[in-house]
Amino acid sequence: MNFGKESEIVEFKESTSSMKEAMKSLASMLNKSKRGTVYFGVKDNGDVCGFPIGSHTKKEISQAIANAIEPSIIPLIEELDGPAPGLGVIKVGVRGFDVPYSAYGQYWVRSGEEDKKITRDSLRKMFTGAGFDFISEMESKKQDLSFNGLATLLMDKGQHVTSASSLIKSKGLLNGEGKFNITALLLSDQSDISIKVVRFVGIDKTSMAQRNEFGGKCLLLALQQAIDYIEALNETNVSLGAVPRKEISLFDNEAFEEAWKNACVHNSWMDMVPPAIYVYSDRLEIVSYGGLPYGLSLEEFYSGESRPINKGLWYVFASANYAEQTGHGVPTIIKRYGVDSISITDNYVVVTIPFAFKPAWAYADEAKAASASLSKGQMEVLNVIKGKPSSTSADISLATGLSISTVKKAISYLQSRGYLERNGSKRKGSWIVHA
Repeated sequence: MNFGKESEIVEFKESTSSMKEAMKSLASMLNKSKRGTVYFGVKDNGDVCGFPIGSHTKKEISQAIANAIEPSIIPLIEELDGPAPGLGVIKVGVRGFDVPYSAYGQYWVRSGEEDKKITRDSLRKMFTGAGFDFISEMESKKQDLSFNGLATLLMDKGQHVTSASSLIKSKGLLNGEGKFNITALLLSDQSDISIKVVRFVGIDKTSMAQRNEFGGKCLLLALQQAIDYIEALNETNVSLGAVPRKEISLFDNEAFEEAWKNACVHNSWMDMVPPAIYVYSDRLEIVSYGGLPYGLSLEEFYSGESRPINKGLWYVFASANYAEQTGHGVPTIIKRYGVDSISITDNYVVVTIPFAFKPAWAYADEAKAASASLSKGQMEVLNVIKGKPSSTSADISLATGLSISTVKKAISYLQSRGYLERNGSKRKGSWIVHA
């Protein structure tokens, strides 16, 4: 008789002499799949060997589970026939949704047919997935906090704020000991988080065009400042060949806003590492930290199921109309840009929004970066032509003190790099400057 193979929900033990390892496996399977089964009397390869089962064997297993596994679970323990008289098999099945589960005070998770110790980050995710709101319980390092920015924003949204104390209480800004929590720090006027919005030259991070930091204020205000900055970059092109005339936006603003708001409210704020926006000439990327909540599958995530890890913060976002319960944010992004626009790892969620065309400010950034690399002589030639587009090589030589041959080499280089364009003949034409 053979019971098959061990898996993420099945473990074999030859007898109850391996009771401690069995308890670890049960907790491990519960943490991974919320269910699991251990068979006593079965070898690692699935062959049934059986073992002597006494009148108290099932009670011993039940007591071991009660003493070892936290939070408590109620197992289903069955006695099965073994390979010979006097030798039987015990099947222990468990189910539980109160993740995380520990065995003898330690936490494990199932990986294939192995039990592995849970990392600190994974354990955090398990607790948040089970409903524990860390940042609502963690004490803020700053306790002298005010919330004028938050109050003003909420009143602008139509809410009635009667007093600072009522705001603090209603928005859950105190932990169980009556101290300001991390949620309070993030939403306070004294918040020390800084949201970075960085614009790069070209399609990689080789050269930076502009760095903006929105911080030192309520997170919701910093979030909105970042939105305003990105929206100002959203150019519109007109397709002249289309009838009627068609306007094309650089990117879908609704998809961007949904991605950015989600990044801010679902970010792993325990380590106070803020989300960020990176802008390139062909796309923008919204990066948040912490990955998916524990137990939320990719299918559930893509379908729009929301499982806030910062419940108190999410509540404030929702009250200010920066979050909602319908879960349409991710489906909105996917509908516009596809599943591949969202990249997920254990530590990050990155939403990439491609541009419909290359924007004018990207060309300007590239020209500015390139001009910074021009030699002194080339810059002098370019400045003379800017002031007098009809200048000849002789005119430029006279104005700069450079030889005519040097001027001609500089002009040739500037033309090759797109700074200069000749309009008309060499004798009667003039220069068009693109810098």
